Amino acid sequence: MTFQIEEELKKLPSSPGVYLMHGSRDEIIYVGKAISLKNRVRQYFQSSRGKTAKILQMVQNIAWFEYILTDSEMEALVLECNLIKEHRPKYNTMLVDDKTYPYIKVTVQEEYPRVLFSRDMKKDKSRYYGPYTSAGAVKDTIDMLHKLFRLRTCRRSLPDDIGKDRPCLNYHIKQCDAPCQGYITKEQYRESVQKAMDFLGGNFDPVIASLEKQMQACAENLDFETAMTFRELLGSVRHIAQKQKITDAAGQEDRDIIALAREKQDAVVQIFFVRGGKMIGRDHCYLTIDEDESEGQILSAFVKQFYAGTPVIPRELFLQSPLQDEELIGQWLSKKRGQKVTLRTPVKGEKARLVELASRNARLVLDQDREKLKREEKRTTGAALQLSQMLGLSECIRMEAYDISNISGVQSVGSMVVYENGRPKRSDYRKFKIRYVEGPNDYASMEEVLTRRFTHGLEEKAGAADPEIRGSFDRFPDLILMDGGRGQVGIAEAVLSDLGLSIPVCGMVKDDNHRTRGLYFQGKEVPLDHHSESFQLITRIQDEAHRFAIEFHRSIRSKEQIHSILDDIEGIGPARRKALMRHFKNIEAIQNAGVEELNAAPQMNAKAAQSVYDFFRAREKK
Repeated sequence: MTFQIEEELKKLPSSPGVYLMHGSRDEIIYVGKAISLKNRVRQYFQSSRGKTAKILQMVQNIAWFEYILTDSEMEALVLECNLIKEHRPKYNTMLVDDKTYPYIKVTVQEEYPRVLFSRDMKKDKSRYYGPYTSAGAVKDTIDMLHKLFRLRTCRRSLPDDIGKDRPCLNYHIKQCDAPCQGYITKEQYRESVQKAMDFLGGNFDPVIASLEKQMQACAENLDFETAMTFRELLGSVRHIAQKQKITDAAGQEDRDIIALAREKQDAVVQIFFVRGGKMIGRDHCYLTIDEDESEGQILSAFVKQFYAGTPVIPRELFLQSPLQDEELIGQWLSKKRGQKVTLRTPVKGEKARLVELASRNARLVLDQDREKLKREEKRTTGAALQLSQMLGLSECIRMEAYDISNISGVQSVGSMVVYENGRPKRSDYRKFKIRYVEGPNDYASMEEVLTRRFTHGLEEKAGAADPEIRGSFDRFPDLILMDGGRGQVGIAEAVLSDLGLSIPVCGMVKDDNHRTRGLYFQGKEVPLDHHSESFQLITRIQDEAHRFAIEFHRSIRSKEQIHSILDDIEGIGPARRKALMRHFKNIEAIQNAGVEELNAAPQMNAKAAQSVYDFFRAREKK
């Protein structure tokens, strides 16, 4: 599918939201927010004046982009932070700090609670408000709360320390009622704390009215400096008071928010993924429906298909409409999760607005990307269906492809890539170091890889696999693709036969230019139309298997080169090897360093430094 950037720019809405820039391998390379998506995204593709070198480089690597609508720029900012933390895009390095969100913490477990700034939410019985997006505004608000309600800022242990020391400066400047001296009762103090909590809980009007009144009084008395202070505090209060529907401040639940948009025989289901109370991403699925189907029937079919194939099931689903057979589906999801899963159809409040927001995004996808979605379905699930029909198979949902990489038989490695519904499933990719084959023997290496892969899969199915080895080998493919013809297919079929497995195996037959011209299947060559979607899918799978194997082999060679030089030096183990590489950056610098320089490196001592120095001097003499 070709993404026409100029055409897609014309479709951008003048609405707030978040945009995601993708690279050539579909990876997210940049996430940004905008008060107007139309204006902001278009700026990247206009004149280069005023753009930084990083942004210019990023623009050159954009293959396609997408966006998510929000109700306000504040919501877009919160969502932007969530997505950056989740995906860590290459060109968002300035925003990778995990401590993005500040909280306001009220230590209600103390007899004389304090209002504090916090970056972490702990299970310490305190009450947390947030997360917020402006640390400066949070600090200003906390300062304002201290001033308005005269709350303590000290760390004294009260009531144990009452009267043990003099009151601090805040008491003398009338910003604290000095509970440390007993000048205010515990009941009176907690009443002030409750007023502060009411404000943080959303009751902003009394505080805003008080600040406006004091600002106006100062201005009338020509005390403009104090009036400006109140104005700044008022701005901070209004900033912190903005509602953030994208973040669920009421709890730390995991939930999916599901809504759809439909038109005639087309429907798009939009899913927002909320984890730990924050939206971290979204997905959409295109469905072909009957016009007479209800929303509940469509959503029921979607939920059953979607959650049958995903390992992660949240505690709650927020749905646009009640499901058909909702009780039964709820029981099924609860059994898969191992805990109760609650299905809700909110009709008012923040939860209903989140569902409505998902519905708006589904409508946007349906209206603007209907043809693109159809092309994508044709390119992926359609191509897989076309391939299964061509080979006479019932289905080709999961396909696995294998490749071997080596240089003259040195450090041979194998790769396994997985495609499901015509899309790469990178979480199931696997790498193999060839253990038992010497020299450049691709057939024997492939036999070892396949034997290990399916033997481990059978062990996982039987519950006898090594628990330290990462799982998912127990999911067997509907079709195995070999990067070769009759010989590779024969190896695979022999391995499967020895293990008692019956899985179709298909080989990719090459022409004289090493390009795939057809498939070898069940003893005969099946021709391929080079313009078909199935041919394009096979080519992508083949290229991906090559890339994955070559990258793994390259990393092995790099590690071996470091090992062959440093690990042969007496007294240099893994810790000192890593310390030397971090300190000197490369082998050449280590080789040219003197004894004193080597001794100054972390983890080194005089004996080890002399050993490294002597080792390289001896190599030079040779």
